[in-house]
Amino acid sequence: MSQSSQTPNQPKSIDAAEPTVNGSVNGSSTAVQAPVQPQPSYIKLAMRNMVRKRGTSLYHFALTTIGLLAVLIGLAYLTR
Repeated sequence: MSQSSQTPNQPKSIDAAEPTVNGSVNGSSTAVQAPVQPQPSYIKLAMRNMVRKRGTSLYHFALTTIGLLAVLIGLAYLTR
């Protein structure tokens, strides 16, 4: 029986050998699935990015430190 003659409500014939998503035929699993690794944490990704872009990270750290010191010294001057 060909698929073109089947109606949408009829089940497919059992002897039709169609590969599934993992490459197996009719339920026989011959493909080995890769182990699922957990997604890396946000901190791990941030650290990896900092190591990769070392100069930019140091530049931004220096700007942040200088800006914070400027704000604290400015507040100390205004509130004396």
